[in-house]
Amino acid sequence: MHLRAILKRFKIVTSSINAFCRNTLVSPTNIKLYNMSLVVVGSMAFDAIETPFGKSDKIIGGAGTYIAWCASNYTAVKQISVVGGDFPESELTALTIRNVDLEGVQIKKDEKTFFWSGRYHLDMNSRDTLETQLNVLENFQPVVPESYQDCEFLMLGNLAPSVQRSVIEQLKNRPKLIIMDTMNFWMEIAMDDLKKTISMVDVLMVNDSEARQLSGEFSLVKAAKSILQMGPKYLIIKKGEHGALLFHENKVFFAPALPLEEVFDPTGAGDTFAGGFIGHIAKTKDISFNNMKTAIIVGSAMASFCVEKFGTQRLREINKADIDSRIAEFVQLVNFDINLV
Repeated sequence: MHLRAILKRFKIVTSSINAFCRNTLVSPTNIKLYNMSLVVVGSMAFDAIETPFGKSDKIIGGAGTYIAWCASNYTAVKQISVVGGDFPESELTALTIRNVDLEGVQIKKDEKTFFWSGRYHLDMNSRDTLETQLNVLENFQPVVPESYQDCEFLMLGNLAPSVQRSVIEQLKNRPKLIIMDTMNFWMEIAMDDLKKTISMVDVLMVNDSEARQLSGEFSLVKAAKSILQMGPKYLIIKKGEHGALLFHENKVFFAPALPLEEVFDPTGAGDTFAGGFIGHIAKTKDISFNNMKTAIIVGSAMASFCVEKFGTQRLREINKADIDSRIAEFVQLVNFDINLV
């Protein structure tokens, strides 16, 4: 085939891809013709939620689910998780359409999917767990497929520290960036194991109460210094409706949360934040402190969508224009001029 004919065919293919992508959330560089570099590890689950503003039946939830729905706005995702035979095929199909590779998701047909039920208090910052059924998560042993070994960015959603560490150890090459989320539960029952896993990651995400519990310090600045000495280069402290803090060496960045008229369901907001954060990092492939500041804003914007409806419902509705508009609101929120007199 002559060079001119080859170039003509390439132009036609490229034009078709661009036309397709204009109607999707991801950019042309994220179509599966390209290697995927983001691996997400986390639970895929059922939730039943009660808030002062409503009550849901059993709905789709889980850290891995929220992260995948969010990060797939920016890049393709390779998912590692486990579900039971009761997990809807339609949900797996919906994620596949979003360019989420599910080869690493184990389906145990004779077992049930992880289930959590909770009730939020009026301030929406505290909640009571009503029921927890570990089911398939109880003996979950993740397996990293060979096709996932190109991992450049690894997002470890909240799971047992030993499970998170197992994924790191299965990768033949260390990713450019490993991000880990955890919670107070593991600090209470597996602190030594948790600290071992923390020492292996680049970015740790915790909320403010967890930062204090992990470090033994009340001041978040002192807590950050203590936690950074445990191994991670970066620490993100999530403060819910009060924003998020990013710490690195002697640098600190603060991002506010967007003031919302209604917060309907905060479940998954932290995971959605993580999905926006790592989605932006994986898309830009820039792990500098300055780019992480942008990623914090992206994560905060995505989390602000999540809380507007139960479960993943709002994340399924938004498009690129919605996301860009919401990020612009954040930029305007913190943008100001000052004249010193």
